[in-house]
Amino acid sequence: MADTTPEGAPAADSATASAIPSAPAVLTTAPGYQVRRLYQAHLAGWLRTVGPTLTGPQFAVLTTVGASPGCDQSSLAAAVALDTSTMADLARRLEDRGLLERRTAAADGRRKLLFLTTEGEKALREADARARELNERLLAPYEPADRERLLRELTALADDWERLSTES
Repeated sequence: MADTTPEGAPAADSATASAIPSAPAVLTTAPGYQVRRLYQAHLAGWLRTVGPTLTGPQFAVLTTVGASPGCDQSSLAAAVALDTSTMADLARRLEDRGLLERRTAAADGRRKLLFLTTEGEKALREADARARELNERLLAPYEPADRERLLRELTALADDWERLSTES
């Protein structure tokens, strides 16, 4: 008599049980699936190379504030592709860590203007070098012209998908 699982189905043999299934074509041909794989790989590379001190979105916020000190929180959210509630939470956490300063705009008490602190500038400098190293590793297989083309295509894809996500 064959071995059975508690549910009464035949037990899988050890070769089948240890085999890793392949993703079916319905997944591998789906752009969202491939984008998710890229994101997961990038996140793992980010954690190994840049470290857990700053997340990608936190790095994006600090980089943008560094480039545009005094920008308002809502405009910054749009610039770094975050919704306003996520941006508010992220800015509050960066402020709590002493990396960012939020000041109320004189002309409009509801607007928060963002500035890097000295500690924020230091954290950004340290993370920036490692982020550039990661970018170089990710793009290493490509010639300079191919890198430019790839980044143009990725940007166009992101722009198109963002537009699609707002259509009714």
